Amino acid sequence: MREFWEERYKNRDYVYGDKPNVFFKTFIDGVEPGRILLPAEGEGRNAVYAANKGWEVNAFDFSLNARKKALELARREGVSIEYLVADIEFHELGEEMYDAIALIHVHFMPGNRSYIHKKLINSLKKGGFFILEAFSRGQHKYDSGGPAEKSMLYDIVELKEDFRDLEIETLYKQEVDLDEGVCHRGPASVIRLVAFKT
Repeated sequence: MREFWEERYKNRDYVYGDKPNVFFKTFIDGVEPGRILLPAEGEGRNAVYAANKGWEVNAFDFSLNARKKALELARREGVSIEYLVADIEFHELGEEMYDAIALIHVHFMPGNRSYIHKKLINSLKKGGFFILEAFSRGQHKYDSGGPAEKSMLYDIVELKEDFRDLEIETLYKQEVDLDEGVCHRGPASVIRLVAFKT
């Protein structure tokens, strides 16, 4: 899997674009900045946008090529982000560290999903927000991106269970038109979640 992502990110072009995800941008634009964690952040488009809005940004991905491109984008935009090379399954996050956590099109195998979500929730401060956008099970009929393995696509019932310890403010499935670089383009079926820790 690591080799797949290193290969995808090796070119100069930003395969998911250099602009933030629309759902993530809408959220970030509406709240006061604090400290945000972006796991599996890829080429840095969301991290750099958050930094531009005044957030203290911590991001990581297991791809070295992704980190290089994210730091280049940050340099180009004149902002600073902390970006590590790390595997989300094993990376030490700490407890109650972040005011917000965002998972944008990050898909886990079913056996790891709940464990990783719980680990991330533990690192969220009380009053902090969790933002998620991912491909739903309905994405299998589209060719606009997402994992080939259907079991990695998401379901509202499963996410409701994973985030049951948070106050869920928003959780819905929606058909959208993606325009996020060459790898996310066209009609898509996504699930969007915003939840906060009480």
